[in-house]
Amino acid sequence: MTGKRIIVVGAGIIGASVAWHLAKAGADVTVIEAGEPGGVATRNSWAWINASWGNPQTYFRLRDRSMQEWRRIDREVPGLDVSWCGGLLWDLPPDRLEAFAAEHSSWGYGIRRVGRKEALHIEPNIKQPPDFALHVAQEGKVEPLAAALAFLAGAEALGAKVLRNSHAKWLEEKNRRVIGVCINEGVLHADEVIIAAGVGANALLKSIDIKIDFTVPTGLLVHSKPMGEVLRGLVMAPDLHVRQTSEGRLVAGIDYSGNFPAGDLENAAAALYQKMQNMVAGAENVGMDFHTLGFKPTPGDGFPMIGRPQTREGLYLTVMHSGITLAPAVGLFAAAELLEGRRDPLIAPYHPDRLLKAS
Repeated sequence: MTGKRIIVVGAGIIGASVAWHLAKAGADVTVIEAGEPGGVATRNSWAWINASWGNPQTYFRLRDRSMQEWRRIDREVPGLDVSWCGGLLWDLPPDRLEAFAAEHSSWGYGIRRVGRKEALHIEPNIKQPPDFALHVAQEGKVEPLAAALAFLAGAEALGAKVLRNSHAKWLEEKNRRVIGVCINEGVLHADEVIIAAGVGANALLKSIDIKIDFTVPTGLLVHSKPMGEVLRGLVMAPDLHVRQTSEGRLVAGIDYSGNFPAGDLENAAAALYQKMQNMVAGAENVGMDFHTLGFKPTPGDGFPMIGRPQTREGLYLTVMHSGITLAPAVGLFAAAELLEGRRDPLIAPYHPDRLLKAS
């Protein structure tokens, strides 16, 4: 054991990965989760593991490293169930798609340009395959809630404590150092407090007069009833991303950068589901099972916040989108910084001070 007492607030995919890495390194870890483990954003994630959204190159390198960490950690944590199924992408206009391919190929990403015939070979059940698409064989998917729970179970097996349905009311501080977290039963003291609470981070940080500059775009997901295999991998078409879960459900998603559009959520979900049925052969006669509307904590400049604020000792922030892709690397790097004082160069551009304000 390192002897260091660390509280992790939030049990979504990021908090769960951080807790597992810390517990593995010998820290005395307590996880506080306001509801059931799995968080809010994680449960409502489409769960694409990729570096396709990695711009500029510094961010690509972080995401690419995290993809490597997913492969490592999948061998160490039972139940993660990562599938390296590959992704077929054509959700940009052809000229931008070509520029994207050239850029990422020059960075060493395994992108292949494919035509209509090969796209149909990769995904035979796409009704109207594109004339030009990109295929990245090394991209993957994971069942987000199951992965978060697997990390937490692994952390508990290593001695971590997980407090479920335990509301973090405020941060306790002394001489501008965070020394613990107040829950209903009283104050839990710690040497370090990690905030991995996503959209709930600012409510907690307000207690020490700071706040994060972030937006909370929404994402709508529709889930079919289980069916036989109709998709082999991830499909990123214009205005619609679709994948199939390990239990056979098709999950289609669309993001909204601002507020959710006016109107009935059920109608929006039905329209999205119909669009998915129009695209995927074999889905026409399978009904929608349920839909979810998720809220994605996204720092104001779109990039992660990982590290210790200079204005507060004893505090470490991990707030970002996409948490699914970044979870293993963030857990690894946070543990190294907290326990060894070593900050990895890949997260150097993402210090939280750039987006912290007085509340």
